[in-house]
Amino acid sequence: MKLLSRTKIIVVGTGLLLLGFPSFSEAYIGPGAGFAFLTSFLILFLTFIMAFFSLISWPFRFLFRSLRRKKVYARGKYTRLVIVGLDGMDPSLTEQMMSQGKLPNFAHLKKEGTFAPLRTTFPAISPVAWSSFLTGVTPARHNIFDFLSRDPKTYLPDLSSARIGRPSRTFPLGKYLIPLSKPEITLLRKSKPFWNILADEGVFSTILRVPITFPPERLSWGFLLSAMCIPDLRGSQGTFSFYSTDPKRVGKYTAGVLLPITINKDKINTFIIGPNNSLTKESKELKLSLTITLNRNEEKAHFQVGGQRFTLAQGQYSDWVRLTFKPGLGLKVRGICRFLITQFSPHFELYVTPINIDPEKPALPISYPFIYSVYLSKLLGSYATLGLPEDTWALNEGVIDDRSFLEQSYLIHDERRKMLLNALEKTRRGLVVCVFDTTDRIQHMFWRYMDHGHPAMRGKSPEVDEDVIEELYRRMDNLIGEIMERIGEDDLLIVVSDHGFKSFRRGVNLNSWLYMNGYLSLKSGEESREWFRDVDWNNTRAYALGLGGIYLNIKGRESQGIVQPGSEAQHLKEELVSKLSGLKDEKNGKLAINEVFDTSSLYSGPYLHNAPDLIVGYNEGYRASWDGVTGKVNQTVFEDNVKKWSGDHCIDPRLVPGVFFCNSKINAPEPRLIDIAPTALDAFGISPPPYMDGRALIDFSEKGKARRSK
Repeated sequence: MKLLSRTKIIVVGTGLLLLGFPSFSEAYIGPGAGFAFLTSFLILFLTFIMAFFSLISWPFRFLFRSLRRKKVYARGKYTRLVIVGLDGMDPSLTEQMMSQGKLPNFAHLKKEGTFAPLRTTFPAISPVAWSSFLTGVTPARHNIFDFLSRDPKTYLPDLSSARIGRPSRTFPLGKYLIPLSKPEITLLRKSKPFWNILADEGVFSTILRVPITFPPERLSWGFLLSAMCIPDLRGSQGTFSFYSTDPKRVGKYTAGVLLPITINKDKINTFIIGPNNSLTKESKELKLSLTITLNRNEEKAHFQVGGQRFTLAQGQYSDWVRLTFKPGLGLKVRGICRFLITQFSPHFELYVTPINIDPEKPALPISYPFIYSVYLSKLLGSYATLGLPEDTWALNEGVIDDRSFLEQSYLIHDERRKMLLNALEKTRRGLVVCVFDTTDRIQHMFWRYMDHGHPAMRGKSPEVDEDVIEELYRRMDNLIGEIMERIGEDDLLIVVSDHGFKSFRRGVNLNSWLYMNGYLSLKSGEESREWFRDVDWNNTRAYALGLGGIYLNIKGRESQGIVQPGSEAQHLKEELVSKLSGLKDEKNGKLAINEVFDTSSLYSGPYLHNAPDLIVGYNEGYRASWDGVTGKVNQTVFEDNVKKWSGDHCIDPRLVPGVFFCNSKINAPEPRLIDIAPTALDAFGISPPPYMDGRALIDFSEKGKARRSK
């Protein structure tokens, strides 16, 4: 982590800078794998240095860029390209609502330009799909195959897109461990985003919250704010806190922590858990005092935390509250969170969102240049920075209700909307890309409202308007209307989603199937705890990990592999494809798996060796079970999905295409997600590089201007 105070800059900061740290000092105070924190002082210091050199070099840069921009825009077909990503927007629902007159702006785009289903990736998983969107290549060329990848040495899961590690060298100083090397923050996605190619050619870009852009890459001409896989301040992908006076609430929360509290004379004294203090040898959790005073007459509570005071009623979200943790040596680690009283009586219960990295004083790089996140916060106010900010697990586990989740999602959506409208105002020429997650998260959690008879709704009534997904699509239509009001005749508008959606009624535990059919072995008993803890690898030939992948336990690749590479591995793949393709649900006889695909037959590229050996194409209504995803093995292959996470897309990609809208006609009958990148390059007169698997979708002609069928 990085956050050195001014008073300690000579003691710590200067020494770290002299050790070769890249443009800012770094002191590690991270949780888990840990991450680096920028210091507020050095942000200002570095900004001053950058501004100074920018000033003296401005005449030369201005002349060079003016000549380059003049050249590139002269050969370009459009002055500006605006791409809006609506994660998970489904073409069937969109078509249905357009035909009913409920989406007039989308209908206008369809009439004046193009609407078509957009072929997604194998598998149809967001990090895979968005990586193909931004690079124009298939997964074997960008190295992202799932949310999770597996470590062949340990068989444990890793985050697929980024690696965040501790400094390799430290110096003990009393109770402290002073880092002598920089922490590792590595982007594992390969291949080059199309906006980097455009920037190198002189096209300015503003890139907002596109998944798999963390850590942020250098952008030679433009701004970028990262998204998916940005951790919270604890170093996780989102850990909420839940406070309750009810002893019956004590239990396990998959993505959160429970803090039991007691009331003494209408006052609660507790704390907020921050990151582990890895600056010290004990590496204990940092804590911040929290005092809550109850006003029972008005059913309100007064909060005191970190020198701040605010009052909340039940069901009311606070504004973003700034938290400052002090690990020692004058360091300050800053984050932001929201508070929500979920119950006032008979038990007092409080939900606190995961602590997001404060964008105004970022604890690690979340934008390029790093000052861009600060600029947006100063201009528009604080905003969510967590890669997956909508807290689906808090809803899944009953910590918040449907109404609270919806409100949280739309608060985050509005933050993103303001960013995009600001970018459209400021970026008059060049590229603007912004991805909205709201469509994905709300469909995940509320598909049960549309799917009558879904296991998650048995004996239950909707807590909010039953047309919640229709309202979601209407809001997206309003957003597109706002964007269309701000674009001109020389602007190209493209709206895409990475995949569509279907119901998730039943889960399939492939590890249980592999165990019961002799492909996976246990050391003892008939069950394994999470992450294969009881698996006998010396007698296991195959295992499933992630949301749709099966790996063979290949000798020489996995640490305890037993399957010989070559013909034996190929025969095993063919055997599993044959047995699992067409697998039926033992309870109702329905088809659960359409087809299992040999990954090597789907695509080729330099990173194919990191891919699962097989990709499972589940049928509509089915997906990897919750136990299966976490590496549990038992006697249950099929089970009802009773969680509120009731819609999904991690199935046969042919069943969940995305949407494609454009204010111009296209020349391809079946557009693909990998076609967006070469289309963007071609729009500015830049030939796509030969390694791109996609192709341009629009026929740009007639003296360098695209023919518009209007």
